[in-house]
Amino acid sequence: MPTREKFINREISWLQFNDRVLQEAADENVPLVERMRFLGIFSNNRDEFFRVRVATLKRMVRLDKKGRTLATGTPREVLQEIQEVVLSQQKKFSKIYRKLLRELEAENIFLINETKLNEKQGQFVRDYFSEKVHPVVNPIMLRQVGKMPTLRDQSIYLLVKLHTPADDKKFELAMVDLPTKRVDRFLELPAEGKKKYIILLDDVIRYCLHDIFHMFGYTHAEAYTFKITRDAELDIDDDVSQSFLEKMQHSLKQRKKGDPVRFVHDKTMPPEMLQFLTKKLKLTDDSNQIAGDRYHNFKDFMGFPNVGSKTLVYRIADPEPLRSLHGQSSLLQALKNKDVVLHYPYHSFNYFIELLREAAIDPKVKFIKICIYRVASDSRVINAIINAAKNGKDVTVVVELQARFDEEANIYWSGILQEEGVRVINGVPGLKVHSKLCLIGRKESGRMKLYANIGTGNFHEKTARIYSDVSLITADKRITNEVERVFSICENVYRPAYYYKKLLLSPMHLRNKLVRLINTEIRNAKAGKKAYMVLKMNSLVDIQLIRKLYQASQAGVKVQLIIRGICSLVPGVPGLSENIEAISILDRYLEHSRIYIFCHGGDDLCYISSADFMVRNLDHRIEVTCPILDPDCKQELIDMLNIQLADTVKARILDGSGKNMYKEGSKTGKKAVRTQFELYNYYRQLLK
Repeated sequence: MPTREKFINREISWLQFNDRVLQEAADENVPLVERMRFLGIFSNNRDEFFRVRVATLKRMVRLDKKGRTLATGTPREVLQEIQEVVLSQQKKFSKIYRKLLRELEAENIFLINETKLNEKQGQFVRDYFSEKVHPVVNPIMLRQVGKMPTLRDQSIYLLVKLHTPADDKKFELAMVDLPTKRVDRFLELPAEGKKKYIILLDDVIRYCLHDIFHMFGYTHAEAYTFKITRDAELDIDDDVSQSFLEKMQHSLKQRKKGDPVRFVHDKTMPPEMLQFLTKKLKLTDDSNQIAGDRYHNFKDFMGFPNVGSKTLVYRIADPEPLRSLHGQSSLLQALKNKDVVLHYPYHSFNYFIELLREAAIDPKVKFIKICIYRVASDSRVINAIINAAKNGKDVTVVVELQARFDEEANIYWSGILQEEGVRVINGVPGLKVHSKLCLIGRKESGRMKLYANIGTGNFHEKTARIYSDVSLITADKRITNEVERVFSICENVYRPAYYYKKLLLSPMHLRNKLVRLINTEIRNAKAGKKAYMVLKMNSLVDIQLIRKLYQASQAGVKVQLIIRGICSLVPGVPGLSENIEAISILDRYLEHSRIYIFCHGGDDLCYISSADFMVRNLDHRIEVTCPILDPDCKQELIDMLNIQLADTVKARILDGSGKNMYKEGSKTGKKAVRTQFELYNYYRQLLK
């Protein structure tokens, strides 16, 4: 009798991933200030989870009264399970935070509130408040307004209770929006000897409430934090009279008024204040009301200040030089006959910047084409592209307006680029352009020579320092000619049906090709040949491909998975997936690259991709999966994956239990391997 297929709900698996982030905050081997920042990452992740995934499930509940069943339960059942996990994680979060505060105090770093200020510190806070904070604080007297003002997503509010001198039972309620976009969340107070003090903006305002409301003569004021998380899904209407850009701008305005999906409040808020607030906000019982701690929006803790000893933060690690490019007077000449793989942040993103800068002023370069999904706020990539246009190059930029939470930034960049004479294409109707492509055309010996960059991550110099991604830069016409065809899809409304021999494209070919590649491993295993796969990605969710991997396991194919985030596949189930092992590596850098290795009868096939094994990547986006043809580049990626598979420090075992147990290595006498440290050593060895 066949073993029943097993799947982990994607939402629950995502929460398990975020629990691994929480593990980093609890890990005493991680520098102390970095652990505080991991609390911020955890909080930021959870906010986005509610804005997107919980909001989607709530929509499903509202629109499907019959209770549609997912692969792992009904939306209502999943929401209930989410609530239980979130509350459990919140307790763990609070415990870790309190422990970190004690450890900071042992380092003479004190995070204090308004009640702990001495006279000198109090005067410093009042002066700071008067100069920096008060001018941007705009309180609202709630009993004076008939309708509750629309609360912004991701903002923190203080609900202030003001007591009157005549009757302490009578009180006024006011609301203060913390101006965290204009004032830093953390204020470092003057040191006292070896002791250093930090106070949060929340408590700066609490300390100075009298300065805000003194004209009313209130005798006492108390303040409690709360925040709303809203549905972040964009509803784009079908008004044919509007351009897609106009529709996006309208949808972004509507997002600010999205339905509440979570209401978090200080658990010490008095019942009468909480009742007033929920009534004003028209929150129902199922609005994910969460009684939290004193402080919200812990995402700001990602910017926790560098204080104390240098040992409290990660040492700045300089990128390793790339032998084939380092010191070259012309990168284009160096790339003409040899492919290069850049692995960020172990290699510098400046190589790509310099490539664009060289192309911008090279008289033989005729055009540059690039896909923009996310870029830095002060992007040097954009500057180089604009400079190319000013130098007379034909520059085309595909800007994806539907890059979640970067829509406004991409609308801004679209306008800037167009003003500078760049041809801008705002995506492809009906599909997100998630490909990470750049193409440079250079006239050489009377012919157009193409140079292409195909990557797993965005052209974003800041995230390239903290995200682990790979990029292939090649002049191999077997690849560059097909990259040019991908750009033709974006440039032509009618999407020509090109033939691709090397590149695997979503949504046209990738899914079917992956199935065929897995089937090849299954056939080889059944024939007694060597058969294996090593698949590294962010998320493994697609049910069809998971079933194929189960089939591969049952046929005897060895499958090794390195999954950073969501994994709906359950490894190690007898009769179903006993030949599948899965780990997740979480460390200093965010593991973001997608790399696929197939044994293919002993002639390894190696691909890098912008796509995860998810329905959205396979069926609803333009994604590019590229083969690595250069033997040295292929071996480099295989070596990198082998180092990751050997990790015994930061690798967690994914087994469906959600326990996130660490792989044991040092305890069994094996050498401790920490991937992100070991890779620096690996690239140093390559230099030799």
